[in-house]
Amino acid sequence: MRILVAGKGGTGKTIVAGLIVRSLIEEGAEAPILAVDADPDSNLGETLGVSVGSTLGDIREELSREQRRMGPEVDKRIWLESRIFEILVEGDKFDLLAMGRPEGPGCYCAVNNILRNLLDSLANSYRYVVIDAEAGLEHISRRTAGSVDEAIIVTDFSLKGFRTAKRMMKLAESLGSRFGRFHLIANRVNDGREDLARMASQVGLSIDAIIPEDSEVSTADREGRSVFTLDPASKALSAVKGFVVGKILEGRK
Repeated sequence: MRILVAGKGGTGKTIVAGLIVRSLIEEGAEAPILAVDADPDSNLGETLGVSVGSTLGDIREELSREQRRMGPEVDKRIWLESRIFEILVEGDKFDLLAMGRPEGPGCYCAVNNILRNLLDSLANSYRYVVIDAEAGLEHISRRTAGSVDEAIIVTDFSLKGFRTAKRMMKLAESLGSRFGRFHLIANRVNDGREDLARMASQVGLSIDAIIPEDSEVSTADREGRSVFTLDPASKALSAVKGFVVGKILEGRK
């Protein structure tokens, strides 16, 4: 199952992605889970408590520089596959792959085609894949998300956030991207839930989960601590677990 977490910048989608990974693990989902940091800003590793060295972007640049020097006997697919496994970070019951920076100048078509096939093959070897997408709509317009079973759009308590979520859903549908179900999550909510429902209805959306403002999450984020350091009674963690159980795990039975 591939789970995409997206939304406009500043909504806390990376924290939500990390909480989903922890929730899946603690709810007994088949491990290891593959976490994919598809945001060039690359913060998912810190959120999960692991260090990232090289990224897929680094490998792409390396091959782009070196492929002319490689003889015809070198299978570029095998070379890329071995390098991907070298940069795969192993955590406790999860693996992390960081996509890294976008393409630089030049043509990457051939390299990207090989990479897409390799990443599909890698993802298919995991029962659960959680993708922290880059902010905004770019990944959808480029179709870098690939096939997704559960698309989770994270919004904040603002009409702009809801409008962005609506545009993301409509764009994915218009492109014919392979998306299964969409979910809308409102993050960092204190009060005013009636206003929240009203803003969602204004853009024709319904909210699948509300994550309350949680000072423990804010403190951990500020101190660079992972989501695995949060108390099991964390309000935000509890809300995400409820969503994962009710909408992802139970919803797929």
